[in-house]
Amino acid sequence: MSKPIRIGTRDSELALWQAKIVQSQLEHLGHQTVLVPVKSTGDIVLDKPIYELGITGVFTKTLDMAMLAGQIDIAVHSFKDVPTVLPKGIVQAAVIKRGNVRDCLVFNDNEEFLSQREAIIATGSLRRRAQWLNRYPTHTIVGLRGNVNSRLEKLENSDWNGAIFAAAGLGRLDIKPEESFNLEWMVPAPAQGAIMVTALESDQDVQTICTEINHEETQIATGIERKFLNLLEGGCSAPIGGLCFIKEEEVHFQGVLLSLDGTKKIEVQRTVALGAHHDLAQFCADYIIERGGTRLMDDLKKSTKPVNVYSTKSLTDDQKQLFHEDVVVDSSDFIKISFNRLTSKVLRPLPKNVIFTSKNAVESLLTNFSSEELKFENIYCVGRRTKRLVERRIGKVKHTENNAKALAQHLVEYIEGTEITYFCSDIRLDELPTILAKNHIDVKEVIAYETKYDAQHIDESAKHIMFYSPSTVQSFKRENVVEDDLIAFCIGDTTAKEAKKDFKEVRVAKMPSVESVVKLVNQYYKD
Repeated sequence: MSKPIRIGTRDSELALWQAKIVQSQLEHLGHQTVLVPVKSTGDIVLDKPIYELGITGVFTKTLDMAMLAGQIDIAVHSFKDVPTVLPKGIVQAAVIKRGNVRDCLVFNDNEEFLSQREAIIATGSLRRRAQWLNRYPTHTIVGLRGNVNSRLEKLENSDWNGAIFAAAGLGRLDIKPEESFNLEWMVPAPAQGAIMVTALESDQDVQTICTEINHEETQIATGIERKFLNLLEGGCSAPIGGLCFIKEEEVHFQGVLLSLDGTKKIEVQRTVALGAHHDLAQFCADYIIERGGTRLMDDLKKSTKPVNVYSTKSLTDDQKQLFHEDVVVDSSDFIKISFNRLTSKVLRPLPKNVIFTSKNAVESLLTNFSSEELKFENIYCVGRRTKRLVERRIGKVKHTENNAKALAQHLVEYIEGTEITYFCSDIRLDELPTILAKNHIDVKEVIAYETKYDAQHIDESAKHIMFYSPSTVQSFKRENVVEDDLIAFCIGDTTAKEAKKDFKEVRVAKMPSVESVVKLVNQYYKD
């Protein structure tokens, strides 16, 4: 080319180092070049994790735009930062010989924390986070953004035990601390340690020049890794690792997909002959998908979106799968239950009539007494699941209702005698005993368990709250402001009554079960 090749690059120290490597290789071949530094969104916005920025290719998009605008001829990228699908009009022109592929742990003080239950590790990568938690599930992960030097400085000035870096970045800047070592067990990001060059699809002259610096072995290996990533529909916001290398005419591949918390892990390893490697990525991606990868990726996609539904009771994985596809749910227990120690005096004399309005009361009695000691003559309860537990562990239920008020009204008409024992919580509604007392039925209340408020402050993105008892509503209000646009989805009428004190819109499930509240939420999203 008669004019210099304009090399676009981010303006961080590492990006400039990489661009200068490309520049030196091109100039060694006799081509004139000039560097054109450009600041990217990923370099500007440092107060959020990468996956929250909502941009595909946060470190590459600005350079893509500069190239399409004719401001640069080629762009130099850390290959692992490049989206698996390039913008229309831009192509991969070269891959430079790969450096160190590994992740590196830099630590403060010493390595003793690796054998301890508690430790704090910093990383801004979901892949590193998930793999670390898979290996060290009791450790705490904190976010870390910025260029390599600023991240090292943050580590040094923190109370963290360590932070995870790309070994290639530390090596290229010659700043790898002595207090560090490579994590050989951690599967790196696809194309980690490689430098990639892009060019305009229409600029054949520049593409021809770039082939002169292309390293074919690195191109093959990174191509397989990135195809694996693409087939799993992953990006920088998914915990996906992939490593491929060629040795003695064989292509070796290792891939992994994890849940964000590291509790779920699907991995694959395969070796094929060089030349028979073209379907390697497809085989390995299919292997992951067939072993639960699709469901795991669906969960990951939801988890990186803002939460729009919050459950005040922890949900199981099976329950989370029941939600409408537009629902992104989070959950935690807004009340904590502790069973009281009950003495034998509670059962002297053995009550003839007893009431259970929750499974907690049943479980408390079963913790304190044997089933043989609980042979009550007439058992009344609220809820099908409470009834099921009673009949499985204690005995036949005489009558059940969906809510406490309805049960009280039934007892007013049909109770055998005028006395009843109510096994309840220290935080309870007065409605049931009040109705019975007004109708000359003597209620003996036994505090079988204690309810403690333990609410979380939820993000403002959650507009729909699921409640399972009046106590969960009360707990929610202790830590959160009830805004006008919040909708309460309640398990029953008594819970709804409490919610209506503050929520403008309250919806009530037809049956007193978690699944019924889920159906209520789903109906809202279908409508």
